[in-house]
Amino acid sequence: MANQVVTSEWGEDLIQIQIPLPNALKWVNSYLVRGSQGYTLIDPGQHTADALEAWRAAMSELSITMQDIEQIVLTHHHPDHYGLAGWFQVQTGAPVYMTEIAHAHAQMMWGKDQAATAAMDRLLAHHGMDASIRAEIKDHFDSFIAYVSPQPEVTYLEQSNIRLGDREWQVIVTNGHASGHACFYHEASQEMLCGDQILPQISPNISYIPGSDLQPLQSFMESLKMLQAYDVTIAYPGHRHPFRHYQERIADLLTHHEERLVKFVELLTEPKTAYECCLAVFNAKLTVHQLRFAMSETLAHLIELERRGLVRAEENTEGCIVYKKA
Repeated sequence: MANQVVTSEWGEDLIQIQIPLPNALKWVNSYLVRGSQGYTLIDPGQHTADALEAWRAAMSELSITMQDIEQIVLTHHHPDHYGLAGWFQVQTGAPVYMTEIAHAHAQMMWGKDQAATAAMDRLLAHHGMDASIRAEIKDHFDSFIAYVSPQPEVTYLEQSNIRLGDREWQVIVTNGHASGHACFYHEASQEMLCGDQILPQISPNISYIPGSDLQPLQSFMESLKMLQAYDVTIAYPGHRHPFRHYQERIADLLTHHEERLVKFVELLTEPKTAYECCLAVFNAKLTVHQLRFAMSETLAHLIELERRGLVRAEENTEGCIVYKKA
């Protein structure tokens, strides 16, 4: 892995590092922002042996030591961004910053009580998913604890400004992809660190998670419309490559979800469970990892359609929720 690490310089002080992931995304973008007091590390990646090897190779290539890391900043709580934060904190002694909402979700999903796993299983059962598949998803869900351990002690970001390197960046809290997700904007250079809120080639997953945002797709689309107000010359995403078609990409994502909503309505020629809708819209041969995201995104779209009054949810004789056209 060491000879495959990819680092790229952007702007005056920002380094993109591709940290490998054990899934179809292949890598997550971590960023180092250079400053006179050291480096800010943004989204260190998931805690795997390959990721650690990539970091050792990148730091060697850049002649950086652990003592050069002055702070760790997280856009959101998903394992591919949050996972190595605690490990880096142990190595560097640096503070870890994220929003309070994002940290609460990390604890809900992987904390001591880990309430999300049982709640997710109940939700999937209520929406028609087979018990055998739910068992696989539960095991998969629990497997992420190792990818985020040790978990960091966190200092909460406020919705104002933060110093990254030697520059002040605006903190913009966005929702939908992940509650409490933070983007960072530098007005003078028109640079946006957008995490997973805007991705240049793929659509960010929008998931309904029990105990979280009740209307995640509505939240996501409202966040995108809010982000349209920013003039951006270059955007640094969590996946794929930095890009310049910022406004066009936001418009594409909004259109994509409107088209997906239409597709779900068209499916409902007869009442269907969310699981039946999921299999009809997404590939039936999805991996367990992909199926979990597909099912949660299906629920997000059906919930939005219900909010708009286009479908309604009812409980059938088997105790499952079914959706039908309103």
